[in-house]
Amino acid sequence: MANSYTDIPEIKFHMEHPMMQRIVELKERNFEDKGKYDYAPEDFEDAMDSYDKVLEVVGDINANVIAPNAEDVDAEGPHCENGRVRYAAKTYENLDATRKAGLNGMTMPRRYEGLNLPVSVYTAANEIVSAGDAGFENIWSLQDCIETLYCFGNEEQRKKYIPRVCAGETMSMDLTEPDAGSDLQSVMLKATYDEKEDCWRLNGVKRFITNGDSDIHLVLARSEEGTRDGRGLSMFIYDKRNGGVNVRRIENKMGIHGSPTCELTYKNAKAELCGDRKLGLIKYVMSLMNGARLGIAAQSVGIEQAAYEEALAYAQDRKQFGKEIINFPAVYDMIATIKAKLDAGRSLLYQTARYVDIYKALEDIARERQLTPEERKELKQFSRLADAFTPLAKGMNSEFANQSSYDAIQVHGGSGFMLEYKCQRIYRDARITSIYEGTTQLQTVAAIRYVTNGTYTSVINDMIAEVKANPAVAAYSNYVARIEAMAQKLEECIDYVKAQENQDVLDFSARKLYEMTAYTIMSLLVLQDTMRNAELFTKSLVIFVNHAESEVARHQNYIHCMNAEVLENYKQ
Repeated sequence: MANSYTDIPEIKFHMEHPMMQRIVELKERNFEDKGKYDYAPEDFEDAMDSYDKVLEVVGDINANVIAPNAEDVDAEGPHCENGRVRYAAKTYENLDATRKAGLNGMTMPRRYEGLNLPVSVYTAANEIVSAGDAGFENIWSLQDCIETLYCFGNEEQRKKYIPRVCAGETMSMDLTEPDAGSDLQSVMLKATYDEKEDCWRLNGVKRFITNGDSDIHLVLARSEEGTRDGRGLSMFIYDKRNGGVNVRRIENKMGIHGSPTCELTYKNAKAELCGDRKLGLIKYVMSLMNGARLGIAAQSVGIEQAAYEEALAYAQDRKQFGKEIINFPAVYDMIATIKAKLDAGRSLLYQTARYVDIYKALEDIARERQLTPEERKELKQFSRLADAFTPLAKGMNSEFANQSSYDAIQVHGGSGFMLEYKCQRIYRDARITSIYEGTTQLQTVAAIRYVTNGTYTSVINDMIAEVKANPAVAAYSNYVARIEAMAQKLEECIDYVKAQENQDVLDFSARKLYEMTAYTIMSLLVLQDTMRNAELFTKSLVIFVNHAESEVARHQNYIHCMNAEVLENYKQ
């Protein structure tokens, strides 16, 4: 029987990364739960086996329920009836399967009926489900919103809501409005305190809300009357059981049809304040968005995996001029490049997830006791790395998902344009990944300060030193030299742009510097992966470094032609 986890050895490879030892140590707190819960691991090996078994379940459900249902879900889509969402029929089958398997509240502590899984494992589950149906993954993975409530809500709210999510109730994050998309400080949904009922009331409209008719909502609203910026916004919890929110319509989208994207009307909806007033955007949404961006990075990798599988299977089966088209260089070049980008992007994804795991676990420990000086240093280090790597993982993988799904259609030729082939759905689903939860342009904005302040170059230099210290480095000296040359080009370009002392030149060059950074880091990650498992990654190393080298050189040439005078010609 097919299994979307065990059939893809690259995912298991990343689950066995050396950093998992520290992650498990922090997440399990010396395995303090082993005497309290029968499903809590007793030691590191038991924990790793438990993670493996959970992902096998995810892989089984995806391969045998979610993926087979995807085309029917895409064709039917959700419907709006009397202000409520009705999912496509087979979406309910998917939800039933995941609920019965207990695949909810995956990262939540066991005391709230969660599975207490690391972010890395949950990220793998996200990738697997996305490869089957990216639209359904949007519904299922929004369980991750509970992380924000866990971090910033009070204990009463944790006990009230987290077990419900762990039991399978759905969530949404209600942020954007008709006049507030990327510019969330313009949110105007009004929150007023009802002294008589001792609750908050929400009034207004939200738009583009993924899974907008969910059971539990996290809502960004303006609590401070007379304000018009981010300092007047707070985060609220809305419980669908209380009423007051209706679905005005479901958007008619290009892709991810299984996921209802809703316009919502709030009419005196009862809500609870989550955390402190005025920190809704400044603190809580930033945390929520970082988690969502890692989720979209995982979704993108899942889409890349699906595109690769479809392109490869078709090319191996389709014959032209008397032989399978996989044997034509023009075709196998596309497929090999898809696979190389997939392996590089996946490595970036899981490196980011591991950074998130360590700092999140330390933050959680800090809620219960004072951290040691060493732990505080570790928290600061990994929080910074997670913040720096998240926009790289989200931006690059969403772009790779778009490129790879485009190429998958090209491999199919005219058949790829026909609706009966899965690759067209994958292509449509991929398009949103570089737009929602922060466009690639916004990921560049988030990352550029780490480019100019030397954070990425420091990371790259540390990674190069680590590679050179590996006993197996002699076999890869050519790649080390080539990647070092990429790093030198990157540093040269950073220095060149900074020397212009022109903010417009920096802003205009930012995307190029961002991609040069990402390609250099991903090349190093694939090299490290190859050193651990040459059989699995050598081909991708060869192809990706070739590709990255050409991209870095292209961006270098572009940046060296850029100055204030040239920039004027771009302005329309």
